[in-house]
Amino acid sequence: MQIADMAGAGKETTYSMGDDAPVSALSTRPQPLYNYFKQRFAQVTNPPIDPLREGVVMSLAMTLGKKESIYQVSELGARLIHLESPVLNDNEMDRIALYAKEENGGFQNSKVSTRYSLSDGPEGIAAALDKVCDDAVELVRDGTEILILSDMAADQDELNDTTYIPPLLAVGAVHHRLIEEGLRMDTGIIVETGSAWSTHHFACLVGYGANAVHPYLALETVKQWYSQPKVGKMMQSGKLAKISVNEAQQNFRKAIEAGLLKILSKMGISLLTSYSGAQIFEAVGLGEDAIQRSFKGTTSRIGGLSLEDIARETAMMRPEAVDAKLKLVNYGYYKPIPKQGEYHANSADLAKLLHEAIGLDKKVSSATNRDELENDGVKPASVANYEIFKKSLETAPLANIRDLLDFESDRESIDISEVEPASEIMRRFCTGAMSLGALSREAHETLAIAVNRVGGKSNSGEGGEDTIRGKALSDVDEKGRSPTFPHLAGLKNGDSANSFVHQIASGRFGVTPEFLVTGKQLEIKMAQGAKPGEGGQLPGPKVSEYIAGLRASKQGVTLISPPPHHDIYSIEDLAQLIHDLHAINEKAGVSVKLVSTVGIGTVACGVAKAAADVIQISGGDGGTGASPLSSIKHAGCPWEFGLAEAHSALMENNLRDRVVIRVDGGIRTGRDVAVAAMMGAEEFGFGTVAMIAEGCVMARVCHLNTCPVGVTSQKENLRKKFPGTPEHVVNFFQFVAEEIRELMAHLGYTRFEDLIGRADLLKESLEQKDRVEKTKGIDLSRFFSGIPNSAEDRSFLRAKIEGDNLVMKEEIVHINGQSSDLDRAVCKNEDIAKVIKENEGETNANFKIVNTDRSTCAMLSGDIARAHGNKGFQGKINLSFEGSAGQAFGAFVLPGLNVRLTGEANDYVGKGMHGGEIVVVPEANAGFVAAESSIVGNACLYGATGGDFHANGRTGERFCVRNSGAFAVAEGAGDHCCEYMTGGVVVMLGSVGRNVGAGMTGGVGYFYDDSDDFLNLVNGEIVTVKRIGTTAGELQLKNMIERHFEKTGSEKADEILSNWDTAKEKFWQVYPPSEANSAVISEEADAALTRVSASAPDGALCFLSVGGQLSPDQTARCAD
Repeated sequence: MQIADMAGAGKETTYSMGDDAPVSALSTRPQPLYNYFKQRFAQVTNPPIDPLREGVVMSLAMTLGKKESIYQVSELGARLIHLESPVLNDNEMDRIALYAKEENGGFQNSKVSTRYSLSDGPEGIAAALDKVCDDAVELVRDGTEILILSDMAADQDELNDTTYIPPLLAVGAVHHRLIEEGLRMDTGIIVETGSAWSTHHFACLVGYGANAVHPYLALETVKQWYSQPKVGKMMQSGKLAKISVNEAQQNFRKAIEAGLLKILSKMGISLLTSYSGAQIFEAVGLGEDAIQRSFKGTTSRIGGLSLEDIARETAMMRPEAVDAKLKLVNYGYYKPIPKQGEYHANSADLAKLLHEAIGLDKKVSSATNRDELENDGVKPASVANYEIFKKSLETAPLANIRDLLDFESDRESIDISEVEPASEIMRRFCTGAMSLGALSREAHETLAIAVNRVGGKSNSGEGGEDTIRGKALSDVDEKGRSPTFPHLAGLKNGDSANSFVHQIASGRFGVTPEFLVTGKQLEIKMAQGAKPGEGGQLPGPKVSEYIAGLRASKQGVTLISPPPHHDIYSIEDLAQLIHDLHAINEKAGVSVKLVSTVGIGTVACGVAKAAADVIQISGGDGGTGASPLSSIKHAGCPWEFGLAEAHSALMENNLRDRVVIRVDGGIRTGRDVAVAAMMGAEEFGFGTVAMIAEGCVMARVCHLNTCPVGVTSQKENLRKKFPGTPEHVVNFFQFVAEEIRELMAHLGYTRFEDLIGRADLLKESLEQKDRVEKTKGIDLSRFFSGIPNSAEDRSFLRAKIEGDNLVMKEEIVHINGQSSDLDRAVCKNEDIAKVIKENEGETNANFKIVNTDRSTCAMLSGDIARAHGNKGFQGKINLSFEGSAGQAFGAFVLPGLNVRLTGEANDYVGKGMHGGEIVVVPEANAGFVAAESSIVGNACLYGATGGDFHANGRTGERFCVRNSGAFAVAEGAGDHCCEYMTGGVVVMLGSVGRNVGAGMTGGVGYFYDDSDDFLNLVNGEIVTVKRIGTTAGELQLKNMIERHFEKTGSEKADEILSNWDTAKEKFWQVYPPSEANSAVISEEADAALTRVSASAPDGALCFLSVGGQLSPDQTARCAD
């Protein structure tokens, strides 16, 4: 599956859902050693990188040969073989062999075989590994500069009589042995292997010491794939591009290289040379002898496989391949395969069992006969069928770390009537952050309504929500239908489709002031369980007109969320975003979503100190609508690890009472919830299983937009097949809550909160461990030893407020301190409050500002949005500030709010701007040339959805990142201007840095190029660059500059306007394909649709040259 995609399209396989296969250490199927390693990634401590849009800083170049000391610079230091790629083909291996000749450089090559006799048995691997290391040391001492570790058999007899040391084990052992001997810098290591085909495999090999990899069998497999008749037919029919076999192999290499860049970048590393030997992985299920021999310094928390176990598992793959007459067995690691395949927890069979329990018939929908059936076809919930569902999971093969645990109570059982009701337990239930776009409207709204019914917390996911969902339903008829949501069934008056948690992700899709003030909790997505360290993606076919409207983007254009690095470089930046959200919505708590990995405890402590109210720990097995396959399988750890570490670190640092901990990732049953609670969680997220509860059949085609039951499709015909109702999901949650009550009664506990943090009630299950041979080396005692015993001191469950009073943490939120005092003073201004209340009139106010005043105007924007939504404010508030503004000045301003700053501002000016106007000018006696000096900081207008911005001076880096509607003029910018932009217009009157327009899928930019070097600064992956060639384009540009001069008195604008005929020839126009037919780009388009301001109505130009006169038509149209 993977090689076909890589050879045919040059891209890694995209897949959906999550990783529901067993952890490799628990699997009954043989696993490659690579599968025991999880990639680590950056979250909060340092920023990830986008390897596609910021490839300018990335490199896969490697070197082979002896490296001289960096402290003794000489010509010998340059005597190296330079590799553009670490992936080598047969021809390149031949070339490297030729370099051994004296006339070609004299780079001595030596090959060490990693094969050993099958007759030596599994215990023979240790001696074989010693021999490989001894041989490597001797060869390097004798002058070998290129060491090749090869598992290639010389002939069929050797293949039949031998097995091999897994190349990852071999290269790690040789790497560390050479370091110990002081010889590692004297040679380069090439791994020649038949067992590397995935991007993760290559990352592991390089990460543990390889300088290059020759994947001879993968390249041969590409040849065989190419020669298949069906591939030829697909090329003839146009389903595959017509390529040669060499091009297919090159495609494979291209895909591996792109995957390596992605893996580097998620840790914030830009050079493969920095990743090589850095061991940026966590091992899950490897024993101490394997770690000490080959992976020294790698974290392995629970022990696991010994060297002999690894040898045994490697040899297990042989007989089946022979019996299949050289055809590889498909073990179903990714997609369920009947009989021989790997177990998958979320299967079609599991979905069927759950549907029978909750009364769901997947054949009943609006496309069939739902309206004719009693109760919309919802059958009575069946306790017996839920027991069958639960039993199927209990008796299934081991899949998760928690499956090795059992309960051990410290008291006698009680009658279930003494246990708190299910309604109290369900208040702790949440849905996973699944976006509207990844899900259909029907699925997304049904989940929200169901969770709101049981008093839990639904989550919007990234992408925003329709404002119509903000009000409770009051128009539901006796059949459970509402004109407000005509596509839903089973509704009740009082239902609310407004998600409790509104998520703010790196793409800021759908993040508007109204979206922020209507959320009861605001979640910052720092990472996603299915692909931590990467941004989200929504395939173009799923970006319908409705979805594009919510996300302020273009219909049919794939949407890219950058990894979270544009305004979050450190914990201080995250603290600022938390501050922004507390400012615009003081009543909402702020949660921060993290993904389980080693070191998450330190991050959690920082997040708690940054005034977050909730920390969410997601497991690496979480679901997704679309993700690279290797990210789904190999990044992020089980939530059990992350939850235990975060809870322990917060307890040890006396921070646990500040935050609620929420956990999600593969939680399916009441037992899962109980285990998570005992490890420290207070709230619990249900993702994939909640989708199953509303009709998902686990077809695993979410990324293709072809979901057969309309859960994850935007196609109208498929959405009509959606079978779910809120009642189905409510039935599921009630079953889970009752299962928890039964467990509590068995354990002797009446209140659920008394289980939280009680890891002492868990024990290792020897019975479960004995079910799989290779789990015998696993030891969970080390894992649990670090969790504090909280049996006696339960104070962490309450927050302490003034007067040392203790209250439930869920009942209070953190409040900004003096950094929001100016914002509060603005909101308390009587004239301003009067205009907001009466929704009419105009007022002016002046304030002094200093750089400790942060998020200024965010509170006022929140007051306006609460009263009038995004667009309903009819008054006008003009604010003037003087001084040096702190971070996020003008955040979230909206129509009717005009802000002017005389002085300068820090980073994030206009963050999330939705309308109105922000003008920043220097002081009259500033004493510097405005056009040559920075007046605002980095990441200004990040995620803006509207408004007009004018800066009489330069901006910092990342100006207008993810702008989707603002019209902005400034006099220069740093790197990455207009990155990921999806709408709006940007005019730059001065020089800019590199990487302009990277990932830009909408909007237009105008760039003044006085030094004739602009073309070298553009990222040409998507955008087109040309001179202004339309009347509308020239008018738009000129009018925006005239407005800029009018607002700021800019000398640079005056100079350009005074020499317009000459100056206009120096402007470049930058635009993506989606704008090619707009009036400013094409003369064939309707120029009447051109706009020169975000506040201008669509239609004829609304702003004239200074001193110009309105025509009669314009007077009539623009009377306001």
